Amino acid sequence: MTNAVVHGQVPGRRVETRIIRLEGGVRIEVHDANGKPSEMRQASEDDERGRGLALVQELTCGRWGVDAREGVGKLVWAHLTADDSHGM
Repeated sequence: MTNAVVHGQVPGRRVETRIIRLEGGVRIEVHDANGKPSEMRQASEDDERGRGLALVQELTCGRWGVDAREGVGKLVWAHLTADDSHGM
């Protein structure tokens, strides 16, 4: 969501979030008007930003992605399931 607010907002367009219940989990979607794909990056220890998608990767066991959407922009989605606990 932070990436969409910081990098994806276009004047006159809103950022939208959807949470969809799935059997055994949820799908979280963030829609924005910026067509540039979101990319995971490797943040250094000193970077104050750049860890968001790495956290999504870890929390979802890699079940996330970026898709085009109808109209302007993209949607970033992630699937969280009950078995994604990673020992927590």
